[in-house]
Amino acid sequence: MDTNIELTNNGFVTGERGPFETVTPADAALVLEGGGMRGVFTAGALDFLMENELYFRECYAVSAGACHACSYLSHQHGRAYAVCADYISDERYCSVSSLRKTGDMFGVKFIYDTVPNTLNMYDYDTFMNNPTKFYAVMTDCKTGDAVYHQISDLRRDMDYIRASSSLPVVSRMVNIDGGEYLDGGISDSIPLRRSISAGNVKNVLILTQHDGFRKHQTASLVAAKLRYREYPRLVRRIETRYVCYNDTLDYIARLERAGEIFVIRPSAPLGLSRFEKDKDKLYGAYKAGYDRAKQLYNGLKVYLAKDYS
Repeated sequence: MDTNIELTNNGFVTGERGPFETVTPADAALVLEGGGMRGVFTAGALDFLMENELYFRECYAVSAGACHACSYLSHQHGRAYAVCADYISDERYCSVSSLRKTGDMFGVKFIYDTVPNTLNMYDYDTFMNNPTKFYAVMTDCKTGDAVYHQISDLRRDMDYIRASSSLPVVSRMVNIDGGEYLDGGISDSIPLRRSISAGNVKNVLILTQHDGFRKHQTASLVAAKLRYREYPRLVRRIETRYVCYNDTLDYIARLERAGEIFVIRPSAPLGLSRFEKDKDKLYGAYKAGYDRAKQLYNGLKVYLAKDYS
């Protein structure tokens, strides 16, 4: 199979990689926010990008965004949404019962083993052949710092996706090589700065909150302080997360006004709870993501074709 690539005049890298052809902006990255079940908006937008064979040099993703990026990078259209909608009522997927029995609201074995290896088979080989460099963001519980781990083999690296998606208070810490990790959204909810520092001149963001949204102090702060009292830096991150998040939104707004980034976000609040189980609402949010990406696609192509050299 020919895996040669070439750089064309419009700055796109093209070439056959595995069973699909990529059209990859040579200097662009995709940045995916988390947001629990709001992530189905991202799943819809990614399915539209997938239909148009649009991939990126790098992808930085957090929490639910990291989970949905896996299906996007394995070129499995509709899978990210199906994994949510098909099993959301199964207590093995997400339930208070699971939290009581295991310490995880979202069932670890079911989501990260049973689903991808038995119920909705994951295409590990296509993922490995996708040329996009994929980074999942997680939070080091001892330092409170963001960690950006490159995911190259999902069979081996699944724990990093799990760590990125392990919400504080309702999840156990994930132990990897002696380190303890939780949700990447605690330390870097929208890793745009990381992508820019890595040399990505163009950045496409998929956010799960509408324009004008601002985060407030978490209602679970007291519970977090009690549970993580031996991790003061983690607690401090949780306590100040809303400040850092809003600062990032201000940064995004400045770059967006200057035309330096491209943002796909809901045009109105999605109306989903973090643990939403209403399938009609979930589908509505998925469709909103797909439609929004489609609506903005011509503008996206213009943005990606710009020469910033």
